[in-house]
Amino acid sequence: MPRRRPSAVRDDLPVRISNHYFRYSYPPINRLSGACVAHIRRLENRRFWPGGTAKAFWHWAALAHGPLKRMADPFTSTRCGIPECGCDPGYSRDHLEAIMHALPKKSARELRTLVWDLDSKILRRAKVVRAYSPDVPWWRDQL
Repeated sequence: MPRRRPSAVRDDLPVRISNHYFRYSYPPINRLSGACVAHIRRLENRRFWPGGTAKAFWHWAALAHGPLKRMADPFTSTRCGIPECGCDPGYSRDHLEAIMHALPKKSARELRTLVWDLDSKILRRAKVVRAYSPDVPWWRDQL
């Protein structure tokens, strides 16, 4: 029996896409342990989209550290309701909240500490935060 050509052998193998095509466009979240980052990556690949947590954290940190004009007046601001648009910063916080509830306890505690620091900074800078009921989180349609 003649030997098979190397290209014929490679045709049967699954195609592996290299990682340089899927580079994250947002910086990784600093001050997280390697185990927490691994849990987040695993969770993003299974239930969410890759890089979504870093993107949401970056947007939430930009709101916390950015100029006050980014915090829209809750009474006059218009929001389209599309999460990809980026006009409502509450969607980033919703994603972070979903990730924190899905992570294991220790990893969730690490991420929650960083997010709560940003929350406290935003709440100190916000002029008005409406609270409709205890069931509605403060970041939904209120920044």
